Amino acid sequence: MEVIRNIYFTCIGRGHGAPCLPATQQDWEALRREPWLAQMCARIERGDEELKHRLPVWTPHCAEFKDNHRAIADAIKPLNRLMLDFDEKGHTDEIVKTLTIDHSPLTILLIEESVRRGTHVLVELPEGMTPEQAQELMKEATGFTPDAAVKDVSRCIYMVPEDHTKYVSPRLFEVSEGYFSQSSNEGNFSLVDNELKSQPVDNERKFAPVANESKNGPVECELKSQPSFKGIPYTSIISEWWRRNGGEPAEGERNVKLHKLAVNLRAICDNKKDVLMQVMPRFGLSDAELKSVVDSACKEEPKGVSKVMQQIIDALELGISSDEVEDAEAVAEETGVKVNVKSLPIGLKESLVGVPVSMHMPVLCSLMPIAAAYADQVEVKYCDGERQKLGLMSIVYGAQASGKSVCKHAINIWKRQFDAEDALARKREDEWKERKKSRKANEKAPDDPHVLIRVVPVTVSCSTLLKRLKNANGHTLYSFGEELDTLRKTNGAGSWSSKYDIYRLAFDPLDSEWGQDYNSDQAESGLVYVAYNWTVLGTYGAVRKCFKGDNIENGLSSRILLAEMPDTSFARMPRYGRRSAEDEARIQEAVTRLRSVSGYVDTPRLRKVIDEWAEEKRVTALKDIDHVADTYRRRAAVIGFRCGVIFHLLSGCARESKACLDFALMMAEYCMQQQVKTFGETLQNQFVDAQSECQRYGANNSVFDQLPPVFSLEDLGALKRENMPRNSLIKIISRWNRDGWIDKIDHNRWQKRNSDKVTMTK
Repeated sequence: MEVIRNIYFTCIGRGHGAPCLPATQQDWEALRREPWLAQMCARIERGDEELKHRLPVWTPHCAEFKDNHRAIADAIKPLNRLMLDFDEKGHTDEIVKTLTIDHSPLTILLIEESVRRGTHVLVELPEGMTPEQAQELMKEATGFTPDAAVKDVSRCIYMVPEDHTKYVSPRLFEVSEGYFSQSSNEGNFSLVDNELKSQPVDNERKFAPVANESKNGPVECELKSQPSFKGIPYTSIISEWWRRNGGEPAEGERNVKLHKLAVNLRAICDNKKDVLMQVMPRFGLSDAELKSVVDSACKEEPKGVSKVMQQIIDALELGISSDEVEDAEAVAEETGVKVNVKSLPIGLKESLVGVPVSMHMPVLCSLMPIAAAYADQVEVKYCDGERQKLGLMSIVYGAQASGKSVCKHAINIWKRQFDAEDALARKREDEWKERKKSRKANEKAPDDPHVLIRVVPVTVSCSTLLKRLKNANGHTLYSFGEELDTLRKTNGAGSWSSKYDIYRLAFDPLDSEWGQDYNSDQAESGLVYVAYNWTVLGTYGAVRKCFKGDNIENGLSSRILLAEMPDTSFARMPRYGRRSAEDEARIQEAVTRLRSVSGYVDTPRLRKVIDEWAEEKRVTALKDIDHVADTYRRRAAVIGFRCGVIFHLLSGCARESKACLDFALMMAEYCMQQQVKTFGETLQNQFVDAQSECQRYGANNSVFDQLPPVFSLEDLGALKRENMPRNSLIKIISRWNRDGWIDKIDHNRWQKRNSDKVTMTK
């Protein structure tokens, strides 16, 4: 293929989540000469870590994306290159010297020092070599371990100033006519002068970083050049196979293990020997030896996909370990939801690292309020046309020692930016209090600094909460409580009891005012808009005590996103993993992304699916005459919608993705299910099965379906278990009539219309 010089060889974005525009050599070189870039990097080196997320980025593995959207699905021109990111600081010169003297095993295109003094080495990826193999080769050559995650076609690298460049090959700026640039047999390179001679482009600042820009994080996916099954690279499938089957073959068991792998792998290769030859690992086997293994495996009678292989595929599709597939199925059967970790956006995905599958929903539900608090400058339009802000409150409940602390660990990482800022604010406030306390009798009191403190304890008094809200400057406050019982005790009497009213108002922070007026300087007075999110953990008993009849009937229960911890009765101890430093960094990147978005965000697709979901639940509740479901489906739709907005903001996509819509529907369904299960019997005793609090009349047993084709008011009353007043029965019949389900015959009789028509009338 013809090699074309000085055209687009990479893409550059103004920030980690900004659109990535195709860039030429001149664009790339001019940007690295910008004075502001050098100044930003200098500040980052001095400790201004937050500034790093505003650095421009470039994509070493792809020269063009559809609509400038940096994602695997939109990669138009992926390159057969691999960026190796060595995190160890201060070894760049050593790596350069080693590769120069000892001859690099791969063709070097670029060596540069990263912004935090690590090392970036860009190499050509020879045809047939996987990124993992290339990383292993360079690890052996340099003695340093590269970051295993930096191998995806959508991955980006932070831009650094020109003086960070240690070597650059002219081949860096060469791109083939087709999808992949031709590999070279060169095994060595020589150092060149870092002064790169090219004229700056006219629009030098087109890649300058922009504050408050909606960001689009990288999508975890493999290089597009790799063969895959259902979008899953065979390398990932094989890697998980080895993990499930005792690891890679050792000396003396190579052929046996490879034969077993080929037997199981052929079912997802259409039993084609040529495909197996392409995807099978070799471990030193020649083509003839590998062909012999493949031929032997394919002689056996095909038996379809084995159970272990199916578990591996299901797990990789969901982004979980294949050991947890059965747990995921059990959770889905019990709750009706299945979390697709692989489809989650930045921040949410990393929050589930090391979390058992059975605890995925509790962790996600616990994080929604703090994520919404970070995105407090966003306004959205709901299905009814009204503007909203993202007010959310969640309770994660379960038995004692059920593992609720897994939510606490995730929230602690998300809270770091709030905590760091609040620490400075509290220090200023403490200094002010000290000056005020130590002033002389005739000395004027120092002015109140009116500091912004975002995180308040759940036990905060109404007076202090009012003060914090007055100083919030339009921002949302957040609380995290480890014990719901503590909250209940402190909110149970006197002025504290109004806290429950505050919680109800906080669900609609855009237009819900609250205040108090005291004729005393000792108590805070004023009127504020209530922007206050919180997450609390608690036991079953605490939930029952906190939500008695009044709190359920007055609407607080329908405003809460509930999540139940898995039943741990007689269960084995769960196994938790640890998040890496990169996982935690990406959570902080997600936080920054949420904070950077402001103003109105339009989500028409999200509105549409939530509106359809709410209408579907309305029709079902109407047929069942299920007031519980009708009550809880309304705000569950709002909560699911707001969770979908958070997903959308984190994804950074121009419009709501299918994964975003699926997530919103999942959260709405789970929210309604949990509300009905926890509060439904108290709100209205309308369940059939005493063993399951959330079991309601199903579609086949609905009151409407049980009525004869022609029925009377008495027929309807006879089917209701509770003594429903006549006026209530008439209202139900009126609703059915307006929806076109029935026709009136006379003053006391009605006729059901065609059942198909009823089903379609929503």
